Amino acid sequence: MFSGKTEELIRRVKRAVLARQTVQAFKPRIDDRYAKTRIVSHGAIAIDAIAVSGSASLAERVEPDTDVVAIDEAQFFDRGIVEVVDSLADSGVRVILAGLDQDYLGRPFPPMPDLMAIAEEVTKVRAVCTVCGASASRSQRIIQAGATVLVGGSESYEARCRACFRPRDVAAGTR
Repeated sequence: MFSGKTEELIRRVKRAVLARQTVQAFKPRIDDRYAKTRIVSHGAIAIDAIAVSGSASLAERVEPDTDVVAIDEAQFFDRGIVEVVDSLADSGVRVILAGLDQDYLGRPFPPMPDLMAIAEEVTKVRAVCTVCGASASRSQRIIQAGATVLVGGSESYEARCRACFRPRDVAAGTR
């Protein structure tokens, strides 16, 4: 979190629009932190988006003339997103995804490993560790919550480097 993933997604979408490509942006319906129908970065940069309940809903909403599909918070989609993205790419649609590759325990966050495996290009962006200032690649949950999926921001998570990250279940106090 806080690494600029969404800002990078928005930057790429804006470039596609400048290139006069037809773009559709999607987000999971559960992510309504800043807006229901906009992809919004923590820095308040935003684009319009279609909120969908899952991969099947996303696939149904892609228009036939779409050149680029952008998907934010891809880790919140069901595993069917892998097949949808693969099918879109096979049909010539450029697909841009943003999402966390690890959950709050530092484990691979499905379906991201599968999406990264079929991608032509993967760009990993890093945040700044809130403890020591090093390059951060992990999301430290700082509040108690039992579920793996917890949509939140700085009130719930901190960016941490490998050395400062403490993989633990906050609710139980252990891993």
